[in-house]
Amino acid sequence: MAKYKVNIDKDTCIGCGVCASICPENWFMDEDGKAMYLSVDSDVDCNKDAVENCPTGSITVEEAG
Repeated sequence: MAKYKVNIDKDTCIGCGVCASICPENWFMDEDGKAMYLSVDSDVDCNKDAVENCPTGSITVEEAG
């Protein structure tokens, strides 16, 4: 099974909450109102949906070597 690396750019995140609403098992909003990645073992498809719907492109998912 492939492993994936998920990243969030806190500088460009606007705290809209789209990722947390699409994929709540993997994302939540921290006390600063920015997205935080929660799960190490996650559903890559759910995270890819978060990537596609992030209005600022702050989330990336890539296969880890």
